[in-house]
Amino acid sequence: MATTGDEGGRVEGGGPEERPEERITRNWNELLQELRVLQTGVQILTGFLLTVPFSPRFPDLNDHQQTIYLVVLVGSVITTCLIIAPVSFHRMLFRRRQRPWLVRASHACARAGLVGFAIVSALVVLLVFDVVVSFEAALIAAVGVLVLFVSLWAGLPLLNGRNNSH
Repeated sequence: MATTGDEGGRVEGGGPEERPEERITRNWNELLQELRVLQTGVQILTGFLLTVPFSPRFPDLNDHQQTIYLVVLVGSVITTCLIIAPVSFHRMLFRRRQRPWLVRASHACARAGLVGFAIVSALVVLLVFDVVVSFEAALIAAVGVLVLFVSLWAGLPLLNGRNNSH
C-alpha cells in the first residue's frame, strides 16, 4: 500500500524497481491529488462562513451561538491554511532539491487539515442544530458527525491495515 507519509525518515510505496527519486515524485503527486479534493471543500466552507454575519438572521443568534460561529470560522481558516501550506512550501523550495522534506511536511499538513476539517464539520453541525432544534440535539448530532469522520477516515483504514499485516 502506497503512502505519502514517512516512517523512519523514508517514504513508502511503489515496487522494488522504483528509484527513490521516482518514489518521492509519485508520493508528491498523490499528495497533491488528495489535497485538491480537501482544498475545494474547505475553501467553499470558509467562503460560506465568511458571509454568515451579513445574513439577516445573524443578529438573532445568542451569545453562545455567536461564539460557536467564531470558533468554526477560525477553525475553518486554520484548516484552509494547513491544506494550502504545501503550495507555499513548493513555491519557496522550487528547484532546491527539497522534495523529501516537502513531502514529509506536506503530509503532516494534510493530516492536520483532515483533522481540522472533521472538527470544523462537526462544529458546523453543532451550530446549525443549536439554531434549528436545541443545544442538546446539537451535541448529539455533532458527536455523531465526528464519530462518522473518525470511523471512516481513521478506523476503517486502521482495521484494513491490521487485516493485511504480514
